[in-house]
Amino acid sequence: MLRFLSSELWRLHNTATWSWNGWIAAWATEKSLRQWTVAQTISVTLALVVHMSSGERALIIALGFLVLAAELANTAIETIVNRISPERSDMARKAKDVGSAMVMFTAISVASAWLVVLAA
Repeated sequence: MLRFLSSELWRLHNTATWSWNGWIAAWATEKSLRQWTVAQTISVTLALVVHMSSGERALIIALGFLVLAAELANTAIETIVNRISPERSDMARKAKDVGSAMVMFTAISVASAWLVVLAA
């Protein structure tokens, strides 16, 4: 049992390391990730200051992190597309545009949550 726990802790350590490396790599090259991170920081700060229920606060904060996750997924899509298809193509453009749309819809979800909370 101890061996299993040790193995799982090591696996968790590796996963956290790889995730952190991915964040750092994206942060270094993706201006939009940095912009969304600033937006999330502002959103979280406001969510902690503005009077709202715990559920509303949790929803707004979670949706903001979903935007960051979508931006990271979009970065991964763009990186793979650029690696596989460095020349311009309709399929490459479509893949990148769909990834961008993913980010847009998650951002709309945060904005919608904020509008509903503030309108209540």
